[in-house]
Amino acid sequence: MNIIKIDSVIVSSIKEFVNSEITPSEGINIAWIGQAGFIIKFNQKIFVIDPYLSDFLSKKYKGTIFPHIRLMPIPINPEDFNKISYIFCTHAHSDHMDPETVSTFSKKFIDCKFIIPAAEIEEAIDRGINKRQLLPINADQSINLDTRVDVSAIAAAHETFKINERWEHSFLGFILHIDGINIYHSGDCVPYDGLAEKLRTIGVDIALLPINGRDKYRLDHGISGNFKISEVLDLCEKVNIKHLIVHHFGMFAYNSVSKVDLIKLAKLNSDSLQIIIPEINVVYKIKKS
Repeated sequence: MNIIKIDSVIVSSIKEFVNSEITPSEGINIAWIGQAGFIIKFNQKIFVIDPYLSDFLSKKYKGTIFPHIRLMPIPINPEDFNKISYIFCTHAHSDHMDPETVSTFSKKFIDCKFIIPAAEIEEAIDRGINKRQLLPINADQSINLDTRVDVSAIAAAHETFKINERWEHSFLGFILHIDGINIYHSGDCVPYDGLAEKLRTIGVDIALLPINGRDKYRLDHGISGNFKISEVLDLCEKVNIKHLIVHHFGMFAYNSVSKVDLIKLAKLNSDSLQIIIPEINVVYKIKKS
Protein backbone atom coordinates (compact mmCIF):
# COMPACT_ATOMS: atom_id res chain seq x y z
CA MET A 1 0.00 0.00 0.00
CA ASN A 2 1.10 3.54 -0.71
CA ILE A 3 1.63 6.16 1.96
CA ILE A 4 -0.94 8.77 0.97
CA LYS A 5 -1.48 12.33 2.08
CA ILE A 6 -4.74 14.14 1.34
CA ASP A 7 -5.01 17.87 1.91
CA SER A 8 -7.74 20.28 0.84
CA VAL A 9 -7.97 23.71 -0.70
CA ILE A 10 -11.00 25.93 -1.23
CA VAL A 11 -11.62 27.14 -4.79
CA SER A 12 -13.90 29.92 -5.93
CA SER A 13 -15.97 27.51 -8.01
CA ILE A 14 -15.94 24.05 -9.55
CA LYS A 15 -15.84 25.77 -12.92
CA GLU A 16 -12.57 27.46 -12.00
CA PHE A 17 -11.11 24.15 -10.81
CA VAL A 18 -12.14 22.27 -13.95
CA ASN A 19 -11.08 24.83 -16.51
CA SER A 20 -7.93 26.25 -14.95
CA GLU A 21 -4.73 25.15 -16.62
CA ILE A 22 -3.07 25.43 -13.22
CA THR A 23 -3.94 22.59 -10.86
CA PRO A 24 -4.13 23.27 -7.09
CA SER A 25 -1.22 20.87 -6.58
CA GLU A 26 0.84 18.25 -8.28
CA GLY A 27 -0.55 14.77 -8.22
CA ILE A 28 -4.25 13.88 -8.22
CA ASN A 29 -6.98 16.39 -7.44
CA ILE A 30 -10.56 15.38 -6.63
CA ALA A 31 -13.67 17.53 -6.30
CA TRP A 32 -17.14 16.36 -5.26
CA ILE A 33 -20.07 17.55 -7.39
CA GLY A 34 -22.90 16.10 -5.32
CA GLN A 35 -24.56 12.70 -4.95
CA ALA A 36 -22.05 10.10 -6.25
CA GLY A 37 -20.39 12.55 -8.62
CA PHE A 38 -16.70 13.41 -8.65
CA ILE A 39 -14.27 15.20 -10.91
CA ILE A 40 -10.70 13.94 -10.91
CA LYS A 41 -7.97 16.04 -12.45
CA PHE A 42 -4.65 14.44 -13.23
CA ASN A 43 -1.89 15.28 -15.69
CA GLN A 44 -4.12 17.94 -17.34
CA LYS A 45 -6.84 15.37 -18.01
CA ILE A 46 -10.37 15.55 -16.61
CA PHE A 47 -12.13 12.38 -15.44
CA VAL A 48 -15.78 12.67 -14.38
CA ILE A 49 -17.62 9.99 -12.40
CA ASP A 50 -21.43 9.72 -12.16
CA PRO A 51 -22.25 13.36 -12.93
CA TYR A 52 -25.77 14.48 -12.03
CA LEU A 53 -25.73 18.09 -13.19
CA SER A 54 -29.36 18.85 -14.01
CA ASP A 55 -32.85 18.82 -12.52
CA PHE A 56 -33.91 15.84 -14.63
CA LEU A 57 -35.15 13.80 -11.68
CA SER A 58 -37.17 16.59 -10.06
CA LYS A 59 -39.03 17.00 -13.35
CA LYS A 60 -39.47 13.26 -13.82
CA TYR A 61 -40.81 12.61 -10.31
CA LYS A 62 -42.73 15.84 -9.68
CA GLY A 63 -45.83 15.17 -7.61
CA THR A 64 -44.78 11.67 -6.54
CA ILE A 65 -44.05 10.33 -3.06
CA PHE A 66 -40.34 11.02 -3.65
CA PRO A 67 -40.22 14.25 -5.72
CA HIS A 68 -36.40 14.28 -6.03
CA ILE A 69 -36.09 18.00 -5.29
CA ARG A 70 -32.46 19.09 -5.14
CA LEU A 71 -31.18 20.14 -1.73
CA MET A 72 -28.05 21.64 -3.26
CA PRO A 73 -27.61 23.80 -6.36
CA ILE A 74 -26.00 22.44 -9.50
CA PRO A 75 -22.28 23.13 -8.84
CA ILE A 76 -21.34 23.41 -12.51
CA ASN A 77 -23.43 23.27 -15.66
CA PRO A 78 -22.39 20.72 -18.29
CA GLU A 79 -22.01 23.56 -20.80
CA ASP A 80 -19.38 25.22 -18.56
CA PHE A 81 -16.74 22.52 -18.99
CA ASN A 82 -13.95 23.39 -21.42
CA LYS A 83 -12.74 19.82 -21.75
CA ILE A 84 -13.35 16.30 -20.51
CA SER A 85 -11.21 13.26 -21.23
CA TYR A 86 -13.29 10.41 -19.77
CA ILE A 87 -16.71 10.02 -18.15
CA PHE A 88 -17.59 7.02 -15.98
CA CYS A 89 -21.15 5.91 -15.27
CA THR A 90 -21.36 3.12 -12.73
CA HIS A 91 -24.93 2.23 -13.73
CA ALA A 92 -27.98 3.57 -15.53
CA HIS A 93 -29.95 5.19 -12.70
CA SER A 94 -30.44 8.79 -13.73
CA ASP A 95 -28.48 10.32 -10.86
CA HIS A 96 -25.48 8.40 -12.24
CA MET A 97 -26.18 8.38 -15.99
CA ASP A 98 -28.17 11.59 -16.22
CA PRO A 99 -29.68 11.96 -19.72
CA GLU A 100 -29.42 15.75 -19.71
CA THR A 101 -25.81 15.73 -18.55
CA VAL A 102 -24.37 12.89 -20.64
CA SER A 103 -26.11 13.96 -23.84
CA THR A 104 -24.66 17.47 -23.48
CA PHE A 105 -21.18 16.09 -22.84
CA SER A 106 -21.43 13.71 -25.80
CA LYS A 107 -22.37 16.50 -28.20
CA LYS A 108 -19.85 19.02 -26.88
CA PHE A 109 -16.82 16.75 -26.46
CA ILE A 110 -16.80 14.44 -29.44
CA ASP A 111 -13.44 12.93 -28.48
CA CYS A 112 -14.50 12.20 -24.92
CA LYS A 113 -14.98 8.52 -24.04
CA PHE A 114 -17.69 7.09 -21.78
CA ILE A 115 -16.85 4.05 -19.66
CA ILE A 116 -20.16 2.34 -18.92
CA PRO A 117 -21.38 -1.15 -17.98
CA ALA A 118 -21.52 -3.32 -21.09
CA ALA A 119 -25.03 -4.33 -20.04
CA GLU A 120 -26.19 -0.71 -20.49
CA ILE A 121 -24.92 0.08 -24.00
CA GLU A 122 -28.40 0.42 -25.50
CA GLU A 123 -29.59 2.55 -22.59
CA ALA A 124 -26.57 4.83 -22.91
CA ILE A 125 -27.27 5.35 -26.60
CA ASP A 126 -30.94 6.06 -25.83
CA ARG A 127 -29.80 8.76 -23.39
CA GLY A 128 -27.86 10.58 -26.07
CA ILE A 129 -24.34 9.20 -25.92
CA ASN A 130 -22.81 8.66 -29.36
CA LYS A 131 -22.12 4.95 -29.83
CA ARG A 132 -18.57 5.53 -31.03
CA GLN A 133 -17.73 7.26 -27.75
CA LEU A 134 -18.65 4.24 -25.63
CA LEU A 135 -16.08 2.05 -23.92
CA PRO A 136 -18.16 -0.80 -22.45
CA ILE A 137 -16.73 -2.76 -19.56
CA ASN A 138 -17.89 -5.69 -17.44
CA ALA A 139 -16.97 -6.85 -13.96
CA ASP A 140 -13.37 -8.10 -13.66
CA GLN A 141 -12.30 -6.35 -16.86
CA SER A 142 -9.78 -3.52 -17.23
CA ILE A 143 -9.17 -0.75 -19.76
CA ASN A 144 -5.98 1.23 -20.24
CA LEU A 145 -6.84 4.92 -20.55
CA ASP A 146 -3.44 6.59 -20.42
CA THR A 147 0.18 5.71 -19.84
CA ARG A 148 -0.43 6.37 -16.13
CA VAL A 149 -4.14 5.57 -15.83
CA ASP A 150 -6.08 2.29 -15.98
CA VAL A 151 -9.59 1.44 -14.85
CA SER A 152 -10.84 -1.89 -13.54
CA ALA A 153 -14.48 -2.83 -13.00
CA ILE A 154 -15.84 -4.75 -10.06
CA ALA A 155 -19.37 -6.03 -9.52
CA ALA A 156 -21.69 -3.91 -7.38
CA ALA A 157 -24.82 -5.08 -5.60
CA HIS A 158 -27.39 -2.28 -5.57
CA GLU A 159 -29.39 -4.23 -2.96
CA THR A 160 -28.96 -7.14 -5.43
CA PHE A 161 -26.88 -7.94 -8.49
CA LYS A 162 -28.43 -7.31 -11.89
CA ILE A 163 -26.93 -9.58 -14.56
CA ASN A 164 -28.18 -10.08 -18.12
CA GLU A 165 -28.16 -13.20 -20.29
CA ARG A 166 -24.60 -12.38 -21.44
CA TRP A 167 -23.45 -12.38 -17.79
CA GLU A 168 -22.90 -8.65 -17.91
CA HIS A 169 -23.42 -6.68 -14.71
CA SER A 170 -25.61 -3.59 -14.83
CA PHE A 171 -24.21 -2.31 -11.52
CA LEU A 172 -20.46 -1.75 -11.34
CA GLY A 173 -17.83 -0.17 -9.18
CA PHE A 174 -14.67 1.27 -10.71
CA ILE A 175 -11.12 1.16 -9.46
CA LEU A 176 -9.01 3.88 -11.03
CA HIS A 177 -5.31 3.08 -11.02
CA ILE A 178 -3.78 6.55 -11.32
CA ASP A 179 -0.03 6.94 -11.15
CA GLY A 180 0.28 4.03 -8.74
CA ILE A 181 -2.65 5.05 -6.51
CA ASN A 182 -5.81 2.90 -6.44
CA ILE A 183 -9.06 4.84 -6.03
CA TYR A 184 -12.21 2.74 -5.57
CA HIS A 185 -15.61 4.19 -6.43
CA SER A 186 -18.15 1.54 -5.48
CA GLY A 187 -21.05 2.97 -7.44
CA ASP A 188 -24.31 2.22 -5.67
CA CYS A 189 -23.56 -0.86 -3.60
CA VAL A 190 -24.24 -2.85 -0.44
CA PRO A 191 -21.87 -5.36 1.18
CA TYR A 192 -21.79 -8.78 -0.47
CA ASP A 193 -19.87 -12.01 0.06
CA GLY A 194 -16.42 -11.75 -1.47
CA LEU A 195 -16.31 -7.96 -1.91
CA ALA A 196 -13.77 -7.32 0.84
CA GLU A 197 -11.56 -10.17 -0.37
CA LYS A 198 -11.57 -8.82 -3.94
CA LEU A 199 -10.68 -5.34 -2.79
CA ARG A 200 -7.97 -6.60 -0.45
CA THR A 201 -6.38 -8.51 -3.34
CA ILE A 202 -6.42 -5.42 -5.54
CA GLY A 203 -5.33 -3.03 -2.80
CA VAL A 204 -7.33 0.17 -2.26
CA ASP A 205 -5.64 3.39 -1.23
CA ILE A 206 -8.71 5.66 -1.29
CA ALA A 207 -12.36 4.61 -1.21
CA LEU A 208 -15.27 6.73 -2.43
CA LEU A 209 -18.28 5.10 -0.78
CA PRO A 210 -22.01 5.95 -0.43
CA ILE A 211 -23.49 6.28 3.04
CA ASN A 212 -27.22 6.83 2.47
CA GLY A 213 -28.12 3.33 3.66
CA ARG A 214 -31.30 1.42 2.88
CA ASP A 215 -34.57 0.30 4.41
CA LYS A 216 -37.74 -1.57 3.52
CA TYR A 217 -39.83 1.58 3.08
CA ARG A 218 -37.57 3.00 0.39
CA LEU A 219 -37.15 -0.37 -1.29
CA ASP A 220 -40.92 -0.94 -1.33
CA HIS A 221 -41.23 2.35 -3.21
CA GLY A 222 -38.59 1.49 -5.80
CA ILE A 223 -35.53 3.09 -4.16
CA SER A 224 -32.67 0.62 -3.94
CA GLY A 225 -30.22 1.36 -1.17
CA ASN A 226 -26.55 1.47 -0.39
CA PHE A 227 -24.02 0.94 2.39
CA LYS A 228 -24.93 2.08 5.85
CA ILE A 229 -22.28 4.16 7.62
CA SER A 230 -21.39 1.23 9.89
CA GLU A 231 -20.91 -1.01 6.85
CA VAL A 232 -18.63 1.51 5.18
CA LEU A 233 -16.45 1.65 8.27
CA ASP A 234 -16.44 -2.14 8.51
CA LEU A 235 -15.38 -2.50 4.86
CA CYS A 236 -12.53 -0.04 5.35
CA GLU A 237 -11.32 -2.01 8.34
CA LYS A 238 -11.52 -5.37 6.55
CA VAL A 239 -9.73 -4.10 3.44
CA ASN A 240 -7.23 -1.95 5.36
CA ILE A 241 -8.35 1.20 3.56
CA LYS A 242 -6.72 4.25 5.11
CA HIS A 243 -8.55 7.06 3.30
CA LEU A 244 -12.32 7.35 2.90
CA ILE A 245 -14.32 9.99 1.02
CA VAL A 246 -18.05 9.49 1.56
CA HIS A 247 -20.83 10.51 -0.81
CA HIS A 248 -24.48 10.00 -1.78
CA PHE A 249 -25.85 12.42 0.83
CA GLY A 250 -27.29 15.90 0.83
CA MET A 251 -28.99 15.70 -2.59
CA PHE A 252 -32.49 14.34 -1.90
CA ALA A 253 -34.25 14.59 1.46
CA TYR A 254 -35.70 11.09 1.30
CA ASN A 255 -32.37 9.42 0.51
CA SER A 256 -29.65 11.01 2.60
CA VAL A 257 -28.25 10.95 6.14
CA SER A 258 -28.79 13.37 8.98
CA LYS A 259 -26.42 16.15 9.98
CA VAL A 260 -26.11 14.42 13.33
CA ASP A 261 -24.87 11.26 11.63
CA LEU A 262 -22.36 13.28 9.59
CA ILE A 263 -21.05 14.95 12.75
CA LYS A 264 -20.67 11.57 14.44
CA LEU A 265 -18.87 10.20 11.39
CA ALA A 266 -16.48 13.15 11.27
CA LYS A 267 -15.52 12.52 14.89
CA LEU A 268 -14.30 9.03 13.93
CA ASN A 269 -11.53 10.49 11.78
CA SER A 270 -8.22 9.07 13.01
CA ASP A 271 -4.67 8.23 12.07
CA SER A 272 -5.81 4.74 11.04
CA LEU A 273 -8.67 6.01 8.84
CA GLN A 274 -8.83 9.48 7.38
CA ILE A 275 -12.52 10.26 6.88
CA ILE A 276 -13.42 13.06 4.50
CA ILE A 277 -16.97 14.38 4.30
CA PRO A 278 -16.63 16.33 1.07
CA GLU A 279 -17.90 19.83 0.42
CA ILE A 280 -18.67 21.63 -2.80
CA ASN A 281 -15.90 24.02 -3.95
CA VAL A 282 -13.27 22.13 -2.00
CA VAL A 283 -10.53 20.29 -3.88
CA TYR A 284 -8.86 17.32 -2.24
CA LYS A 285 -5.17 17.05 -3.16
CA ILE A 286 -3.71 13.58 -3.15
CA LYS A 287 -0.01 12.86 -3.00
CA LYS A 288 1.93 9.69 -2.33
CA SER A 289 5.29 9.36 -0.68
